[in-house]
Amino acid sequence: MKIDAIILRELHLPLVRPFETSLGVTHNRRILLAEIQSEGLTGWGECTAGERPFFSAESTDSAWQVTVNELGPMLASEAPEHGGDCPRIFRQVRGNRMAKATLENAIWDIEAQREGVPLSRLIGGVRDAIPCGVSLGIQASIPELMKIIEKELAAGYQRIKLKCKLGWDVEVFERVRSRWPGIMLSCDANSAYRLRDADHLVEFDAFDLLMIEQPLWHDDFYYHSMLQKRLQTPICLDESIRNRRDALASIEMESCKIINIKLGRVGGFSEAIAVHNAAQERGIPVWCGGMLESGVGRSHNIALSTLENFTLPGDVSASARYWREDIVEPEITVSSAGEIAIPDTPGRGYEVRTDLVERLTVRKETIRALELVG
Repeated sequence: MKIDAIILRELHLPLVRPFETSLGVTHNRRILLAEIQSEGLTGWGECTAGERPFFSAESTDSAWQVTVNELGPMLASEAPEHGGDCPRIFRQVRGNRMAKATLENAIWDIEAQREGVPLSRLIGGVRDAIPCGVSLGIQASIPELMKIIEKELAAGYQRIKLKCKLGWDVEVFERVRSRWPGIMLSCDANSAYRLRDADHLVEFDAFDLLMIEQPLWHDDFYYHSMLQKRLQTPICLDESIRNRRDALASIEMESCKIINIKLGRVGGFSEAIAVHNAAQERGIPVWCGGMLESGVGRSHNIALSTLENFTLPGDVSASARYWREDIVEPEITVSSAGEIAIPDTPGRGYEVRTDLVERLTVRKETIRALELVG
């Protein structure tokens, strides 16, 4: 496919309510969108990097810089036939996986439109609906958290995930389990603990958690392996899994029993599918994590979650939980059964509201092909 234009935008979107984790509090999102125009078709990608380099080494500003100066011109100089061509095109640039995913996922979107199939089917998805869970940030008080959980359960969500850290864990779990003994409950530490906290983490086994996500260092397999040997609760790795090789290493070392796959964290659909397949071949279930995406990134998460081994409810929830007004239509909704129906139209399945995108845009740049020298 010939790349006619790559338009990069930064949008500012305020969250409906602040979202707190062990890494800090997010009130507003600076979201990067890539619009790729190719032979009459338009694909959209979203960068999931945070405003500051806390979850990963990337940030909104670093992703903008590397996309404008390196990745965008590289892609514009090529004629990729498939989304899977992007890792080869970007191979000279190390890391920067979230920036790479922004462009690669837009190419997969264009390819699905060109082939006249839903994005979910193009990547090998097998589901007509996906189960949904919610991720709840650290709250000002336990009673406030209990009210939010009650609301989300009433909305049909199949799994509740609680962000946790020292001082916001055991007492919280006790209160939640006492009130709702039968719900599917998990927690996410975002690397808030250390191995010296192992005795404390063993206490989590009393609460029948589906998993504890990334309790230790963001780049570690070894100490997670040591910790998993002491826990009955399955460890799920998130930040540690950057690619298929990491997935294989973590499984071989028995560092985890579950893997969270995030498109941005692994660099796009190509590597996400490779991680999925490696985990499936070894009997390790996976699920799709969220990064406070707008409807563009959320639509890609929906497609990814249709792959066969996504057997656990992901963090793919409704637009209204995060945004007063999303940038796609229809807005993403969750049924009373806690599911999202998979669109059957070609491409990502949700139209981008370009008028709203333009109103929210604070900077914009059109990226051209590299000039070849010699």
